[in-house]
Amino acid sequence: MWQLILILALLIPILAIILDSHVGRAVAARLEHGRGDSGEAGRLLAERLAYLEGEVERLGRELQRLEEESQFLHKLLTEGRSSQREALPPGEDTR
Repeated sequence: MWQLILILALLIPILAIILDSHVGRAVAARLEHGRGDSGEAGRLLAERLAYLEGEVERLGRELQRLEEESQFLHKLLTEGRSSQREALPPGEDTR
């Protein structure tokens, strides 16, 4: 009998720690939002997902544009170096 009381006495602080953690708060928020209108939550989730998908597409286009710019600049730099070497006449020795 005293073992059961000891186990219960030890479980109370452990339960308090778990409920006060991020996991406990997330479970409480899920339970709280689950009581409301699930259609509203589904609509909000769909809107958020659509927004995130749009942002991913925008960022993909931006990344592609930056890659094209980088390739163009790299090409300009490498062609510029080779054309400068060929375009300069040989120097004269002024000694």
